[in-house]
Amino acid sequence: MPLLAQFARIAALAAALLASVPATPAQHEVHGPAPGDPVPEEILERPVPLRQGIGVVHEKITTSSADAQAFYDQGVAYLNSFEWIEAARSFHQALRADANCAMAHLGLSDAYMGLLQLPEARTEFEAAQSLADSVSPRERSRITIRAKQLDYLADGGNLQKYFAYRQAITDAIRATPADPWLWILRGFADEGSPYARGQGGGADTIAFYQAAITHAPDNFAAHHYLAHTYENLGLVDLALEQDEIYVKAAPMVPHAHHMVGHDLRRAGRTEEAVEEFLKAEELENAYYRAENIPAKYDWHHAHNLTLLAMCYESLGEDKLAEAAYREAFALPANVDLAEFNRKAWPEFLLSEGRAQEALAAAGELIQSSFPLGRFAGYTVAGEAQLALNHPGEAHDSLTKAEEESEHIAANLIATLPNAGKLRAEILLREGRQAGGDAVMKQIEQRIEAVPGPDAWSAALFELESIAQVARQAGDWELAESTAKLMIQHDPTYAGGHLELALAARHRGDSASASAEFSAAQKLWSHADPEVQRRVSNSD
Repeated sequence: MPLLAQFARIAALAAALLASVPATPAQHEVHGPAPGDPVPEEILERPVPLRQGIGVVHEKITTSSADAQAFYDQGVAYLNSFEWIEAARSFHQALRADANCAMAHLGLSDAYMGLLQLPEARTEFEAAQSLADSVSPRERSRITIRAKQLDYLADGGNLQKYFAYRQAITDAIRATPADPWLWILRGFADEGSPYARGQGGGADTIAFYQAAITHAPDNFAAHHYLAHTYENLGLVDLALEQDEIYVKAAPMVPHAHHMVGHDLRRAGRTEEAVEEFLKAEELENAYYRAENIPAKYDWHHAHNLTLLAMCYESLGEDKLAEAAYREAFALPANVDLAEFNRKAWPEFLLSEGRAQEALAAAGELIQSSFPLGRFAGYTVAGEAQLALNHPGEAHDSLTKAEEESEHIAANLIATLPNAGKLRAEILLREGRQAGGDAVMKQIEQRIEAVPGPDAWSAALFELESIAQVARQAGDWELAESTAKLMIQHDPTYAGGHLELALAARHRGDSASASAEFSAAQKLWSHADPEVQRRVSNSD
């Protein structure tokens, strides 16, 4: 599931939480369904030095302190790479230098929103608002924009509040049209959720990020968000151009390397993608050691590990894939779609023929405090039970998955490939091919329609699972059509060629089978020996 979908869900959570938070002093507990503790204030308030290699930004603010200005700029740089903890530390450092720095309070409210520590976010916004009379008109407009944003988040179904939020940005642009940050905010406002933060853009947002670049060519944030926009549109080469600008400006930021990695993967340059994901992991691990910050507080770490694991799996390096998937699964998820995405580990185990282990991992998801986590757990458990030839238990898991789906927004369920997949597999295994095929083809359309590089990587293995299920159920027509979809999706993945070879051999087309087996062997020539034998034994 792509990050856009995660942020869409976070927006709904934010609306509920912000609506319940009174205008009172800071509350240091997050009230809502997110499991685990928020990042401790002790970490967020730790002193921090000025750093290099994180991207250079400068936005003149009202302060007489050079240190406050410098740490504010650093905080903005971190915000625009989704480094919420370091952004918060930087804004706290700015406030140590100037306790009346309104923009540092405003930046801190943004960092807390990224951390989903929403009561604190409102408190910091109110601190900024109380200082509005002492700042420039440009800074007051930024405070007004945040006020409108919070009003909208507290009543997310109110379109008038959305239009008021967007109009506040437009009014600010009229006053200072050369301000690149306003153009970036205007792009955010067209993404459907203020929490998308540049990751949910489409054709309509390109112009806003390009306008920011026109006014500030070195603004790495605009290049970052333009890269995400191009990704969502499937314009991989253009996305890579923006990625390269971003990573050159911020070489010490893990997410910058991660961005390059997932676009290289989509371009079929998987070995190079692995190098970038490993650079991101190296930077993250060095940071955790140096700052004594547990990895569990960094949302990005599990995300990067999962994409790295998918690269290894596509290369047939299953031992490395297993290690990365296992490590990612061990990390907690603090939003429901992140919890849902933890299903990648039991799904990998299923693809390896380790159904009993997959069932055990699915059991952990079933214990989740999130309906989406439990939904994922029951659907994967059902697939594992079918693999273990326990159809009755699989039916029970399907019933429980459907019960959990009633607690999930209908528009969200409609985007999830797991919705209906277990039912379709049961139909196929029961010999009801027409019904199973119809559902599976709908699921394939759904898989292909979800934008973004994360969904693109996950889609490959979702399609492979369908092809394997179809083949095992004797539905060779579905198996072959799905194999062709896999190759269309990613011609560099040997698994697609292997599935097509098996289908061609079944229908007696030895020439096509031989060609596809050869393609699979070539693409997995550096794969683990066990993976190479998988092709050889099938040939």
